[in-house]
Amino acid sequence: MERFSFNQATAQHWPLPDVVAGCVAAGVPGIGLWREPVAEYGLARSAKLVRDAGLTVTSLCRGGFFSTDDWRAENLRAIEEAATLGAPELVLVSGGLPAGSRDVDGARRRVADAIGELAPHAAAAGVRLAIEPLHPMFAADRCVIATLGQALDIAERYDPAVVGVVVDAYHIWWDDTVYAQIDRAGARIAAFQVCDWVTPLPQGVLLGRALPGDGCIELRRLREAVDAAGYRGPIEVEVFSAEVWARPGAEVLDAAIAGYLGHVV
Repeated sequence: MERFSFNQATAQHWPLPDVVAGCVAAGVPGIGLWREPVAEYGLARSAKLVRDAGLTVTSLCRGGFFSTDDWRAENLRAIEEAATLGAPELVLVSGGLPAGSRDVDGARRRVADAIGELAPHAAAAGVRLAIEPLHPMFAADRCVIATLGQALDIAERYDPAVVGVVVDAYHIWWDDTVYAQIDRAGARIAAFQVCDWVTPLPQGVLLGRALPGDGCIELRRLREAVDAAGYRGPIEVEVFSAEVWARPGAEVLDAAIAGYLGHVV
């Protein structure tokens, strides 16, 4: 359990104080936070709540979306929020194609340029920018960075303490180069997130995740690969699923722990 982290998105409707209390009661050492519920509860209050509970904030989701007009100001705010919360990693979901555009190469260049502009600010705040590739089905509207290799092509321009990558099982499990890319990533692995892939995908596809062990991903093999690459950090369970969200938060947490112990560790 020493590496287990519960990403609060897994229990979408569980209020932050209850998530924190549930983690403490279950002996969970880490929590992954999201900006929206943190803002709803209050940034300073959230930081104090987690700190007083003795939990480690393992990541903050999310920055990125560089296709929007206000991306710079929004990401600078996100970096400051991560620093206030004590989150070592700000997860970046890079954004899709700009409105009316079909230029995916240009969109990827824009992502690289934006990260270059943000990197000095992140370094000064002691926050690492963690580029998360998303499954290619999200390239148009959510993330033009679709493979771990593409994320590394950007991250390798910077100190690994400043810019890294996220290995999220849901998004990369299908890639026949992923194990070579995990080995390539090495010290640039900033976060490792797990869930499972189930079919048929729901309408909209975003909520097609399941708790570890309920789908088809070789989660233990991925964990062994990131370990072999030198990653010793937290392992977050992060699930987006209407079916999971409909369950009581404490029940979801217990199931996440069981799936992690049985299929990841």
